Amino acid sequence: MKALRLLHLNMAEVDRQLILENVGPVQAVLDAHDGVVNVIDTTDGIVMIGLEGGCTGCSSTPMTAMQIYYSLMKLDQVNDVVFVNGELPAYMRAFIDDKLKSEA
Repeated sequence: MKALRLLHLNMAEVDRQLILENVGPVQAVLDAHDGVVNVIDTTDGIVMIGLEGGCTGCSSTPMTAMQIYYSLMKLDQVNDVVFVNGELPAYMRAFIDDKLKSEA
């Protein structure tokens, strides 16, 4: 079963396939553990995501969120990634933001 399902996606903002391809590095882990990435909205390039299913209560969820955040923030079409259930702690977000700035 594919672990990515789209509840609502504004196709003019961020293409569905683009999101699928960039969640790719963690997709196999999500599939193996029944994790579900819900892309809730992409208005104005702000991708709103919830990690559910096997991700709920998993101690690795922040690391998964960090990998997804890192991958998606590299896309020109993405202005921000918001994890609606608070899966990405602020210190991890800051770490990735600093890493992305140093790579630019």
